[in-house]
Amino acid sequence: MSTRVLTVILNYRTADMTLRAAQAAQTAMADVPGEIVIVDNDSGDGSEDMLRAGILGWDRTRLIQSGHNGGFGAGNNVGIRAGLSDGTAPDFIYLLNSDAFPEPDAIATLRDYLVANPDCGFVGSRIAGEDGGDHVTAFRFHSARSEFETAAHTGIISKLLRNHIVPMGVPDAPTRVDWCAGASVMFRQATLDQIGLFDEDFFLYFEETDLCHRIADAGWHGMYLPQSRVVHVGGASTGVTQNARKPAYWFDSRWLYFTKRGGRGYAALTTLAYLAGAAIWTLRRVVERKEDRIAPYFLRDLLAHSWRNLMPGATASRGSKGARKAAR
Repeated sequence: MSTRVLTVILNYRTADMTLRAAQAAQTAMADVPGEIVIVDNDSGDGSEDMLRAGILGWDRTRLIQSGHNGGFGAGNNVGIRAGLSDGTAPDFIYLLNSDAFPEPDAIATLRDYLVANPDCGFVGSRIAGEDGGDHVTAFRFHSARSEFETAAHTGIISKLLRNHIVPMGVPDAPTRVDWCAGASVMFRQATLDQIGLFDEDFFLYFEETDLCHRIADAGWHGMYLPQSRVVHVGGASTGVTQNARKPAYWFDSRWLYFTKRGGRGYAALTTLAYLAGAAIWTLRRVVERKEDRIAPYFLRDLLAHSWRNLMPGATASRGSKGARKAAR
C-alpha cells in the first residue's frame, strides 16, 4: 500500500520513555511506508541529546527541536508541519504519546481503516494500562448538559441525559465517536489541510477535543477502532493524574473550549451547570454517606477561574499566561 504515515511523538522531559514509544512505533511501522518524527518540546533537561543518541542509526526516524514549549498542540504542530524528510506531505498523521506503546499491527490497522473509509477524518485506538485494564478513550463532545450530568452523578439524571454523557465506555466494535484521546490517534492529512492544525491557544487539555469538533463542523466524522491496541502509562507524560488537583491551565483550556463553542456566556453557563450538578451530588453524598468523588479544590478552582475570565477585558488565552509559565 503506497499511502504514507507520519508518526509524531512529542517529548517533554521523558526521554527514556519516548525512546520506548519510538521503538514500539518502529516495530509497528515495519510494513507501513512513512517516517517517525520526535519533537523535543524545549525540555531543557538534556532530553534532546539523549534522544539524538538513542535514535542514532535508526531508519526513517528523526528528531526536531521545537525551540519553545507552547504546549501539547503547539509541539505536535511542529512535527506535523515538518512533514516527511523529502519535503512532501504524508497521507496520514499518527499522533502517539511519549508514554504510549502501540502493538505491532496498531498503526497499520488505523491506516487501513482510513484508506477504506474516505469520509472518516480521524480514528483512535483502544488503549489499556500496563496492568491490562482498559482506559476510556472514546467520547462525546462536552456541553452544558454533559457538565451537569458529570457533576450530578445520579442515575435518573444520567438516564435522562444518556446521549450527553461524555465517556462512551470501551466499545468492542468500531464505533463512531465525537473525539478520541490524543494518546494514539490518526488523522487524515486532507482533513487537517481543510480545517487547520491544533489551536495553539490551548496549552494542554481540550486541544484534541477542539480539533475534533472543528473536524465534525467541516463534515467529517471520527471512529474508535478497538482492533488497534496501545498500552498507555496514563499521566506519565503530563505529570497529572486523575485524582490530583487540576492545574490552572486545565481550567483555562476548559474555558477557552466552551468560549469557542458558544461565547463567554455559554462558557459561564457550563460552569453554572456543573455547580448545579455538584449541589445535587453533595446532597446525595451527605444523605447516603458516600465518599466525595469531586477532586480536591475542584469546585473552588472552577468558580475562581470562571469568575476571572468573566471580568472586563479578560480573555481565556490571556488568563493562561501564568499557568503556562508555571508549567514550563
